[in-house]
Amino acid sequence: MDGLIGKLKLRNLDAYPKINEDFNTRTLSGGAISLVSSVIMAFLFISELRLYLHPVTETKLVVDTSRGEHLRIHFDVTFPTLACSILSLDAMDISGEQHLDVRHDIIKRRLDSVGNVIEVRPDELGAPKIEKPLQRHGGRLEHNETYCGSCYGAESTDDHCCNSCEEVREAYRKKGWTLSNSDMIDQCEREGILQRIKDEEGEGCNIHGFLEVKKVAGNFYFAPGKSFQQSNAHIHDLLDFQKDSFNISHNINRLSFGEYFPGVVNPLDGVRWTQPTPTAMYQYFIKVVPTIYTDVSGHTIQSSQFSATEHFKGGDVDLLQALPGVFFFYDLSPIKVTFTEEHVSFLHFLTNVCAIVGGVFTVSGILDSFIYHGQRAIKKMEIGKFI
Repeated sequence: MDGLIGKLKLRNLDAYPKINEDFNTRTLSGGAISLVSSVIMAFLFISELRLYLHPVTETKLVVDTSRGEHLRIHFDVTFPTLACSILSLDAMDISGEQHLDVRHDIIKRRLDSVGNVIEVRPDELGAPKIEKPLQRHGGRLEHNETYCGSCYGAESTDDHCCNSCEEVREAYRKKGWTLSNSDMIDQCEREGILQRIKDEEGEGCNIHGFLEVKKVAGNFYFAPGKSFQQSNAHIHDLLDFQKDSFNISHNINRLSFGEYFPGVVNPLDGVRWTQPTPTAMYQYFIKVVPTIYTDVSGHTIQSSQFSATEHFKGGDVDLLQALPGVFFFYDLSPIKVTFTEEHVSFLHFLTNVCAIVGGVFTVSGILDSFIYHGQRAIKKMEIGKFI
């Protein structure tokens, strides 16, 4: 007797009540709902499996506390109507560091009027070696004689030598003089600078490479002429080109701050601009956001993202007041973005699968019950009408 009472009490604790077989009715609507539910569960399971097999990217914003780092700027810019011989690149930053007439890590490609490549050459440093240049004393260089070219009155000391056209220009700049006629300078004539300018008249130029700069605000720009410092002023020498205007129409094929990483979008890639006025200055103002990308294997890429706005100065630009060229002013954000790839844990995947199965099963059961009882109620109403 006690055993029977114990069994009855244990049955009362059953949390899974059994449905009477008389109420276990199979219907056509129930079969359709079951089929649709199975398809939905299979689709959701495949989607969840795909998310599990592929890494997800977690994004965080942190304060950039790095110091003393450098930033590599990659560029590839085409000037369809500006010759390579007159195109120069300068860079400077707010710390006072300047890179004038940058030539290292840069390649120039001469282009004809339709954009075909004529010649590819690095922007070389120094002057070509030509036999028997003019010596400072007026005679030609003799055998075993050390070359010492004249500075044409701009010598700072008695033993000051100017062995290239650029050294003559530099000596004149330090004196505050203007070198108005390069044809009269032996070094410039031997190096063929003016002849090269004439030969490349009507050509275009593609310039690509990279700059290594400090991780502080600064700017770099492409402009005609050679730059120099004089009395704390930044000046471009345009006298040799004998032009009143320069066409700085340009195509930005690529511009990035740092290395490429998956998902990065450089907004200036593919930008094309055509100069509408005889002389112009075009400016890009860039906000750089330092970015760290870590892939699922743990490999880290130090890079940057950026946004850009543009400003154009047209017909009011005077060669004596403003320099024609394409300027890029950049500033760095104090916030750093980190992207981290990681796999979803198996426990998380299993939990999501159980939630999918349970959720679809519950909703389909409610829907099936609603349809079943609705059909029975309609039948009872119809039967009641005939009685």
